[in-house]
Amino acid sequence: MPQAFSFRGWLTVVAIGLVAIGLLVSRPYLTASQSPKPQDREEVVFWHFWGGADRAIVEDVAQRFNASQTDYFVRPIAMPGNNLDLKFFLSVTGGDPPDLLNIDDPVIADWGHRGAILALDEVAPAEEVERLKAWLFPAARRLVTYEDRLYGVPNGLDIRALYVNETMLAEYGLSPPQTTADLDHIAETIAPPDQSEAYQRHGYLPDSRRIWAWGPVFGGQFYDAADGNVTLTSPEIESALAWMVSYRNRYGPSEIARFRHGDQSLPGKTFPLFAGRYAVVMDGQWRVRDIRAFQKSQQEKGEAVTQFNAIPLPPPPGGKSNAGWVNGNNFVIPRGAKSSPGAWQFIKFWCGFDGQEADAAQTCVAGGWIPVSQHVVDQPTFQTFLNEEPLFRTFIQLAGSENQYPVPVIPGAPYFNNEVKNLAESAMSSSSEPDLSQMLKQAEARIQSHIDRARTEP
Repeated sequence: MPQAFSFRGWLTVVAIGLVAIGLLVSRPYLTASQSPKPQDREEVVFWHFWGGADRAIVEDVAQRFNASQTDYFVRPIAMPGNNLDLKFFLSVTGGDPPDLLNIDDPVIADWGHRGAILALDEVAPAEEVERLKAWLFPAARRLVTYEDRLYGVPNGLDIRALYVNETMLAEYGLSPPQTTADLDHIAETIAPPDQSEAYQRHGYLPDSRRIWAWGPVFGGQFYDAADGNVTLTSPEIESALAWMVSYRNRYGPSEIARFRHGDQSLPGKTFPLFAGRYAVVMDGQWRVRDIRAFQKSQQEKGEAVTQFNAIPLPPPPGGKSNAGWVNGNNFVIPRGAKSSPGAWQFIKFWCGFDGQEADAAQTCVAGGWIPVSQHVVDQPTFQTFLNEEPLFRTFIQLAGSENQYPVPVIPGAPYFNNEVKNLAESAMSSSSEPDLSQMLKQAEARIQSHIDRARTEP
């Protein structure tokens, strides 16, 4: 209805206006470093989203870079909270974009397609870009490649693995899973289906959002880059979804929802694995330090120390090992940046490319971040870290795998990402037996239509 459209439009204008005003008002206070720029240096304005302890690490990296430089001076500006994308486009519209931005949403292709960010071959010599491609882990390269061009560089990877409570498994005479059948056996042994009393613990419950990880484990791909087609209806993706939905059939959607809700009610957002609610949970590398802190706390209290492990996602027969979903935090250089050469130098320093691996290893250890190259992993500083945090080795093993895939780097990727997760959630929470083939077919058509439009829009 015209009235409704007009009202929504008015709200949008007001929202953008408020964000713009907030951005202008708050910008002076968001400046992390108040150090004056040396007169003989070119300033590089760097927007990022890190807060808390991570913000201090970002500022330390900038200080180390500035100390190493005679040409550039990086000024990091923290932009915590939501709407970083909107703030960025407002700055572009206003003709005053930052020189460098770090993002973690799957928007590289959208922004590259619109010309909002620079391809690296517009900033660096072709020979240097080719060396960078070879230097990066395959997963890191995939995160920032759109139409065979790099549009950014990840500074760290996010990888998912299975955390295993080995102490709980031992109570039941079980071993860590090597296959999805093993994982099913763990689930049914610790939480037998059709149990009459309320479940106090589960062996494992799949998270609908992790369809992006299980798809490659089952040998599937969500998108065929060769012909530009969405491939949700491939047998492998349907098998992955059917396996996840088998847990709905085993326990019922109400029980899964009830138990998940209980996870959210744990005091202080406790990792459910620590509360003994699961034997196996999928999560990212940041839990390694949480586990060490938890075990230290148990030691200090004189309690028995729970033993944990981190393992790759177990494949079914015919599936792929060391497979899964990868995400990352990506540096991008806005078109219109006043100091794109300085931004490029800072990217290389942070990530460790071009002989700066030792500094990058120091940064990754400080943040508990997965390096984007084996050359950084091989640094003595990072090897010492791995000796101290042996569970982290699993994530390094996965980072170097050829079988880790991000959400397809194509225009329309955010919609693609959400629709696939919504599909899995609908199937797993359905009150009646879901028709997976039909659901996948319909979702595939919706997504295909959306990305086809996104590819043709200016």
